[in-house]
Amino acid sequence: MSTKGVARMAPVVGSDDGTQYHKDFTLSITKALGDQLAAALKGLDRAPLAEESIARLKEKPGVYQLYLNGEFVYVGKADKSLPARLRNHLRKISGRRNISLAEMAFSCLYVAEDFSALAPEQLLISHHKGMGNIPWNNNGFGNKDPGRQRDSTVLKRNHFDVLFPIDLDRPIDGLEPCEGTLQELLEAIKGGLPYNFRYGKSAEFNTRRVQVPAGDMTADEVFSLISVKIPDKWQVTALMGYVIMYDDSPNTYKSAWRYYRDGQPIEAVPEADPAGVTEVDQSSTGE
Repeated sequence: MSTKGVARMAPVVGSDDGTQYHKDFTLSITKALGDQLAAALKGLDRAPLAEESIARLKEKPGVYQLYLNGEFVYVGKADKSLPARLRNHLRKISGRRNISLAEMAFSCLYVAEDFSALAPEQLLISHHKGMGNIPWNNNGFGNKDPGRQRDSTVLKRNHFDVLFPIDLDRPIDGLEPCEGTLQELLEAIKGGLPYNFRYGKSAEFNTRRVQVPAGDMTADEVFSLISVKIPDKWQVTALMGYVIMYDDSPNTYKSAWRYYRDGQPIEAVPEADPAGVTEVDQSSTGE
């Protein structure tokens, strides 16, 4: 560690009996590491969050920062591959409304694998927390699929999924005109969307046939199509951050903004709680 870094460490001293001839001494090494990481990232240029920029990165672990229209919004880490982690973010943002990849930029630092065990992104979060920065670290941006038990959750108004809901007008990647089973189409949809599509299981999915008339169909068009083919009591539900399909029609979800039943899209008004800190970011494990 450099002398410069050590010089900034402020010791914590004190005694428990009021005397002045013996005191505890604690050296805040983690604070110094966080300060140095923040300073190193601040000194970097920013690159567009685009494949061309990401392709230039090394396949190494590291920490990174994201910027929206020049504003610092998120700190993250990649335990194995910075490019893989940033591509995940690129893909996620590409499927959202109210935001464009042209507005996004990043900077990053490679770190040694043993240093990654010190949770460098947490050091950076602690460094910036008091400044009111990194709003996306507290609004669910890095979270993965929360699971069936969270589908009925009411999100806060500053949650990433409320600010930037999924885009159902986006074409499904890789979808070609074809005829096949409903199960095959469901798998193609899941792989072609930049947000999660989770659905229940049914043996009927393997026997029902579906024809896809065009390869540039939007998610909205395809969900309307499959809602005709799914068994009775099944429905497709577009929540703020992902889409689900289960045999629970006509049940409603508090965070839903569109349902698909019998070939028809049905609009809904999602609920939202007052703004505040959301659940812990589940992305801390990195990639």
